[in-house]
Amino acid sequence: MGRYQWELFLLSGFGWMADNIWLQGVAIILPSIEREMQPDHIAFVTLSLYVGLIVGATTWGVLADVIGRRLSWNITLFLSGVFGIAAGASHNFVTLGSLVACLGFGIGGNLPVDGALFLEFIPGSHQWLLTLLSAWWSFGQLAASLIAWGFISRYSCTSDVSQPCPTNENQGWRYTFYTLGAMTFVMFLARYAIFNLQESPKYLLAKGRDQEAIKVLQYVAKRNGRTISLTVEQFQAVNDRYASSEQLITHKTGAGALVRALKGVDLSHVKPLFSTPTLALNTSLTIACWGLIGLAYPLYNAFLPIYLKQRSVSQGSGTIDETYRNYSIISVLGIPGSIIACIMVDWTRGGGKWSFGGRKFAMAISTCLTGVFLFLFTQAKNEAAVLGFNCTSALTQNAMYGVLFAYTPEVFPAPHRGTGDAICSAVNRITGLMAPIIATYGDLTTNAPLFVAASLFIVTSLLMLFLPIETAGRAAI
Repeated sequence: MGRYQWELFLLSGFGWMADNIWLQGVAIILPSIEREMQPDHIAFVTLSLYVGLIVGATTWGVLADVIGRRLSWNITLFLSGVFGIAAGASHNFVTLGSLVACLGFGIGGNLPVDGALFLEFIPGSHQWLLTLLSAWWSFGQLAASLIAWGFISRYSCTSDVSQPCPTNENQGWRYTFYTLGAMTFVMFLARYAIFNLQESPKYLLAKGRDQEAIKVLQYVAKRNGRTISLTVEQFQAVNDRYASSEQLITHKTGAGALVRALKGVDLSHVKPLFSTPTLALNTSLTIACWGLIGLAYPLYNAFLPIYLKQRSVSQGSGTIDETYRNYSIISVLGIPGSIIACIMVDWTRGGGKWSFGGRKFAMAISTCLTGVFLFLFTQAKNEAAVLGFNCTSALTQNAMYGVLFAYTPEVFPAPHRGTGDAICSAVNRITGLMAPIIATYGDLTTNAPLFVAASLFIVTSLLMLFLPIETAGRAAI
């Protein structure tokens, strides 16, 4: 680990932060949008976001394996910032939904690309940092919460929440989106204008571009104040010993390479994910876990401000300030979850004493506890219980995602890592599409959506125990 890797940790963290900034940002503005625009189904804003997320996750993740990580890594935050600011200027529900979908297309590529790229630049001894990246996810939720608390509580209608709120009195959510969009655009500038990102050396080696891989390693070594003595001949000797000639992929630079690459997008990066019975089972279970969590997570988190508002009203309070204050407190409690996950992923191995140790054990425990705390939340009878169960749930689900985000890219081989991550992320977003539909027709005023979410978390925790591959204590390939 050196200066280059720590800078990459910071800038990759921006991608994770932006992803949750907008997932939570869209959730936070739903009560304000509902009062101003009076849509028949407010959950369709979330539906629009997930449509964009699906397309973005698939597009940017697959492109990362086809033409390299750099383009996807640089452009996703740019699109997110531009469309986030534009969405804040929406004056009708259709325009808002369309721009939120475009916003989702941008942020959809952050998690699959940023995690894979960071993993391919760090040594095996520091792969725990991939779990720690989830702390940025928590900071994203906290940033969105605090900004919304400041703007929406001050620049929104304070009258009865059941009454419509005219645009000129409801500027808080717009100021929130403008600010979040500007923050995201600054993150893009930090990546593009300040940091000189190098292409992943593992990607270059997988494409047979040994000379370029050496140049990247030389640049990183120089950035870290060190030198290396690797040569193309050394790489070629390894190729001759371990790889057959048909496994080497030639690559040409230039605009024509992009055209040929796009024409060649097929199952060539999917089939290797199922190349052995063990890998096929592990890939299938990993995708299933992402899919189930993809439905459970937004059923709870995407509508949390609405749940908090309803329960506050039923208990005799319910001011806008109290709702967003509680939301901010819950966001703060998510940060320790990432740190706990970072400790658990290797500590629980105990020298191999745990048969379900490492990543799998940490994922299963945190996912199961998330479901349990959601069940308890539905039974809360006072404001303290509502806040307490939501805080503990925030802690455990951030731990869950922290380990899952680390485990997924670790378990896929480097030449196909972007595609594997993209499939998991896309399935996660596809099942997430069902959340606003269930919330709409299952009625957000009841506990039905929360019961579904809690049950899915517990089922997922059981599946995690049957994952055949444990990545703790070994370097990613």
